[in-house]
Amino acid sequence: MSDHSHHRGHGHSHGLVHHSIRRSREGVRAVGISLGVLGVTAVAQAVVFVAAGSVALLADLIHNAGDAMTALPLAVAFVMRSPAAERRAGLAVVLAILISACVAAVESVRRLLDPSPPDHLWALALAGVIGFVGNRVAAVVRSRVGRRLDSPALIADGDHARADAYVSLAVVASAAVVALGFDLGDPLIGLGITFVILRITISSWRTVRGGTDHDHGPP
Repeated sequence: MSDHSHHRGHGHSHGLVHHSIRRSREGVRAVGISLGVLGVTAVAQAVVFVAAGSVALLADLIHNAGDAMTALPLAVAFVMRSPAAERRAGLAVVLAILISACVAAVESVRRLLDPSPPDHLWALALAGVIGFVGNRVAAVVRSRVGRRLDSPALIADGDHARADAYVSLAVVASAAVVALGFDLGDPLIGLGITFVILRITISSWRTVRGGTDHDHGPP
């Protein structure tokens, strides 16, 4: 009986280790795919920027390239197989979303006070489409795997990519309204997107905090 019990316990332990390794690999794979997609997006936007020379396009390029870097702390957390590191990575993602909202708000208000309609509208719209597609793909990958692995940090990062897709789509809308002659449409759309990002920030914060509370709660 004791040998049988020991054997069952031994097998159960191996099952836990196997699950942990599998979860780590799947998480790293999801983060790697999304990082690759966003990297290609940034390179494509850089090509358009070189051709067009638009400052607005450069700003969107830098924004998307910086957002791709949020994958790094998550990858480290999955490699370490550390719930604590994963929670900290989730908090870093939420902070990145909040910073994005603040940057968008400041830039939108600045353009309302000192209107400066963007140039190279076709290039700007093209960059917006590229950014939207890249971020949507990254959001789907992160969100699906995050829900499957029950990873609040990865789910929050999916929300982050989704927010960036909205920002890129707003770039297309801005180019359209400016082309129609409504120069203030650009900053007004920017303020609307800021509100959307702030709502996603709150939602992602609740997701990460919920995961933290669950980890610290009673068994």
